[in-house]
Amino acid sequence: MGDVSERFWAKLPEGSRDALVDGLSQSELQSVLLDVTRERAAKVTPARLLQRWKQDRFVWPSTVDPRELVKTQQRLWGLLPEKFAGVQLSPLAPLGTCSAVATINQHQIVSTIRGTEVASDPTNELAIEAAVRRRAGAERVHLAACQRVVRAQPFDTPGLTAHFELFVLVSSARDSGSFRTEAELLVDHFRFWHAVLGEKAELKFTLLKESGLRDRIEDTVRPALGVPLTEDTERTKSANYYAGTALALGVPGNEIGDGGFTTWTADLLGDAKERCLTSCIATEFLTAISA
Repeated sequence: MGDVSERFWAKLPEGSRDALVDGLSQSELQSVLLDVTRERAAKVTPARLLQRWKQDRFVWPSTVDPRELVKTQQRLWGLLPEKFAGVQLSPLAPLGTCSAVATINQHQIVSTIRGTEVASDPTNELAIEAAVRRRAGAERVHLAACQRVVRAQPFDTPGLTAHFELFVLVSSARDSGSFRTEAELLVDHFRFWHAVLGEKAELKFTLLKESGLRDRIEDTVRPALGVPLTEDTERTKSANYYAGTALALGVPGNEIGDGGFTTWTADLLGDAKERCLTSCIATEFLTAISA
């Protein structure tokens, strides 16, 4: 991507890059880009529009039956404990929501010309909202959202479009010592996902970094859940994304969810004592296996 973009920059007059990146204020840059987009949109013909509809993976409709998807959404919301507040998120987030908080490459995000980006991960957005509520004085924050997101990276799985829907949980609280807070948050999340997935649920955790949380999982989390909880010692995926512990959610033969502890609310609030647990499931996958 870097070599390709350098070739594009070479087509512009010298100094253009510095002018666009640093020389203009956000509002000035937005005005320039709006003018460019308006003029380019004015040249789009109906024939070209139809061609783009067929060729652009970002705009292809999902193959899932929306009536079945709505049933899945209703079931998820119906099972959600009252302690989790529902949040209807915007389809847009501030520019840098993923790259600044979760260190995701901005090339994987669909950025807009208005200083925003198309939502690509509602856990990041809920972490920001959780930080706002924690700063306002909430002792413990539990949030849930269901959002269709767009990812710019290509997918190899047949039938997948660039957009899909996620049902996510984010919990944030202050560390109370001895990993008690982490254990309590794990119980809340695992208990909900077990209710969603049923008796065939495969709930897994991976300690990406050895810590005292292992003791709390054994003496607090497992007894509170009363259902199978497996340690996946082979997992290396997202080792640089989650902070210490990662989760996996699924049923036999299908892993459809993910999660883990992050430093997001700690970073947002500038307080290393903040704890943040996220977890999510792809509702279209859940709909498919439920069928």
